[in-house]
Amino acid sequence: MAEKQPAGTGTTPRRRLDKSHYLYIAVIVAVVAGVIVGLASPDTGVALKPLGTGFVALIKMMISPVIFCTIVLGIGSIAKAATVGRVGGLALLYFLAMSTFALVIGLVVGNVLHPGEGLSITGASYEAEGEAETLVDFALGIIPTTLVSPLTGDSVLQTLFVALLVGFAIQQLGARGRPALDAVRLIQGIVFRVLTMILWVAPVGAFGAIAGVVGETGWGAVLALGTLMLGFYVTCILFIVLVLGTVLRLVSGVNIFKLMKYLAREYLLIVSTSSSEAALPRLISKMEHLGVSKPVVGITVPTGYSFNLDGTAIYLTMASLFIASALGTPLSIPEQVGMLAFMIIASKGAAGVTGAGLATLAGGLQTYRPDLVDGVGLIVGIDRFMSEARALTNFTGNAVATVVIGTWTREIDRGRVDQVLSGVLPFDESMADDAHGGEPDDAAPVAEERNDGSRQKVVEPAAV
Repeated sequence: MAEKQPAGTGTTPRRRLDKSHYLYIAVIVAVVAGVIVGLASPDTGVALKPLGTGFVALIKMMISPVIFCTIVLGIGSIAKAATVGRVGGLALLYFLAMSTFALVIGLVVGNVLHPGEGLSITGASYEAEGEAETLVDFALGIIPTTLVSPLTGDSVLQTLFVALLVGFAIQQLGARGRPALDAVRLIQGIVFRVLTMILWVAPVGAFGAIAGVVGETGWGAVLALGTLMLGFYVTCILFIVLVLGTVLRLVSGVNIFKLMKYLAREYLLIVSTSSSEAALPRLISKMEHLGVSKPVVGITVPTGYSFNLDGTAIYLTMASLFIASALGTPLSIPEQVGMLAFMIIASKGAAGVTGAGLATLAGGLQTYRPDLVDGVGLIVGIDRFMSEARALTNFTGNAVATVVIGTWTREIDRGRVDQVLSGVLPFDESMADDAHGGEPDDAAPVAEERNDGSRQKVVEPAAV
């Protein structure tokens, strides 16, 4: 039995991957079928459009719960990370700067490419209200009627406002607020489980949405979606090589390609699952093996999984601009700036959760341009194709951040880094617990090795 144990352990992740692949394959088939139907019978394709609209309605249903839970837990993570001293402070400042930079890059590329321009898809039924309202009216509109009414309403800004208040209130309670934070975490688990169930309807929604848009615009829609995907992939590659590579070289003197080669196995795991969450335990192990101290790794990696989402930031801005252009109502510069500010806050805390990006995208559009929310259906068909690039970019950003923060705090062994990246000290795969489902929660745990090769989370890394 002892000899069969490793084989059993090795097959467990594979079964999980197969389940994910079923949905992936179903979405691909649905997109291809939608294109064929839209081209062969445009009227039928347009008639199928309500399938996409229904799926978007399901996503809209999840906006307020997702935003509320992630922001409340995010505030708790910020508070805890900030208490561990300069490591947490530097990490948070770095995450904020890089995420904002990624959002700006997404806006710039989106404004240059204009991938959805010329489609002029009809069907946006929302009539914008209160366009002439003053700034005072807008500010007062953020205040909800009751503390819980935003969870049942349409105003994402009200949800964000209440979530910030609740998050800071729990944080000020200190240890007494821990049960409330645990309760919100449990609710978040339920919310994301519901979101996961909804995502299994994605093939139907993608089929209807793609068939409808192709039926209306023909090959123009296929070309526009392909342009968006290609532009997004190229942007992510350039961000990793030029931006992250430059930061890593200037701060730590490390070559980005050597670091990526060192993490090659994790990249394969991420591509298989379309989520960087699966590689979290291995990243912790490899960063410690690289020579970064355990306290720095224990603070930076888990916190980065919630707050350093460079790929998601690029995706949110480019997708928003695409939808606006495709519907023939481009976002103005003030709207783009406002949405950027919203995305900086709303995108935190949902890392590794499949579908959270769609909910956050819908939330941003609902806040600034509710008439564009139905356009999320256009993205459903290709969202799955872009998820790998998002996950890979997020993962690389967190790996770079760990090395950079370690260098700034002088908690890194530079000689060991050179030896590891050159292959002199290869990583012992037996040390990595692939089946371990680590979570980047607000406790910012340190993964510590036991003698039997398993890993144990140790809270309060600052006390190490």
